[in-house]
Formats: sequence, structure tokens, C-alpha cells
Amino acid sequence: MSAFVDPLLDRRTAVLALSGAALGLIAAAPAKSAPWSQSVTTSPIGAFVAGNPAAKVRLVEYFSYTCHICADFAKASALPLKSGYIDRGLVLVEYRNLVRDPVDMTAALLARVGGAKAFAGNHQAIFAAFPAMIAKVQNATEAQKKSWFEGTTAERARKIAADTGLTALMRARGYTQAQLDAALDSEVAQAELTGMTNIGRSADNVQGTPSFFINGRNAEVTAWPALKSKLDLALKAA
Repeated sequence: MSAFVDPLLDRRTAVLALSGAALGLIAAAPAKSAPWSQSVTTSPIGAFVAGNPAAKVRLVEYFSYTCHICADFAKASALPLKSGYIDRGLVLVEYRNLVRDPVDMTAALLARVGGAKAFAGNHQAIFAAFPAMIAKVQNATEAQKKSWFEGTTAERARKIAADTGLTALMRARGYTQAQLDAALDSEVAQAELTGMTNIGRSADNVQGTPSFFINGRNAEVTAWPALKSKLDLALKAA
């Protein structure tokens, strides 16, 4: 005589077994990897590099924080370059400063506050504030402008940062005055930015900003739509 089996109990056992199996699959599933734009390192010359190190296309950008065309490019390219090329692991981007003047040097030093991981946010924030910063430069008194060329690089930078609104901008981003002063005082950063500029002018023969190099070749474009076309062609050829 066979034993009686409660069908309800049998169904509960099956459900529990399926639930356990589902939980096992969830636990075994690999964690979603972070977007490649979050992978930011520093190159041997002190430039910040974002993206997949194994990307088939390498983009080098020379830029200046006092260049209005660079500001326009930063605004137009920020989202499409990040989401369509860097995050997908297709393009590795190296951001190189080409310092043109004391205001540019000041902004470049402040963009480095917080290190590599903070660079992208600082970079975009400084370019977003470009109109206000340039207006303050143009409206500065003769006494202010004269002080921008007096003292050490750090002393000049502190005056410029205060007079152009860059100090206020970075403080609003959550940095302390001590952090900002440390960035402006950094002789290592000053030397890296000067060296980067010299490489651009001498080795890469950069004539103006922005300038872009795709896999070592000058793209000879300055606007995002044209650069996008060049990147797409490079990816097809890779």
C-alpha cells in the first residue's frame, strides 16, 4: 500500500526548489562592470587618460581653458564622446593641457584637485563656467592684471583664482581652501603642465587649440561633428 502524498506540500517543495535555483543563478551572475569612463589614470607626462587601455583607437586632445573653441567642444562632446565611445571601450582619450597664459595655468592646476578620478567633473565644470570666467578677466582692473604677473607661479595663481571666480567655483564643488592652495602650490603639477605644453608645441607641432590626434595622426578638425566622423572612420579601419 503506497503512502499518501499531499499535493499542496509537493507543490510547495517544487516552488522552494525553483526559488533556490533562481537565487543561485543570481548569486552566480557576474557583477556589471563599471563604464570605461570611470577608469582614469595618469600618463607618464602627467596627462589624464580615460577609457579602455586596450581600445583600438587612441584620441589625444590638446586644449586650453582660456580657449572659447575648446569650451564649445567640451560642451558639445561631453555626453556623446563619453557614452558612445569611451564607455563602450572603443576609444581611449588622453587630455593634454596646452597652457597659453596665467589664467589657463591657474585653471589647469585647479582641474587637478582630487586627482584622476575627479578630473572629468572638474574639467567640465571649468569649461561650463568659461563665459563668466572670461568676463571677469576682461573686466579686471589694471591693478588686478598687474598682480597676475607678480610673485611665484603659486602666488599669481591664487590671485587669478580669486579674481576670476575659479576659487568660488571649486569651493562650490566641495573642495576646501587648503585643497585648492595645495593644488596651486604644486611644483610637480606646474612642471607637468609646462612639459605637456612644450611637447605639444615642439614634438607634436600643435599650432592651436583644440588639436586632436587619432592614433598618432593630427585629425585637423576642431568641432565635435567633424571629430566624430574621424573617430568612426578610425574604428572602421581598426
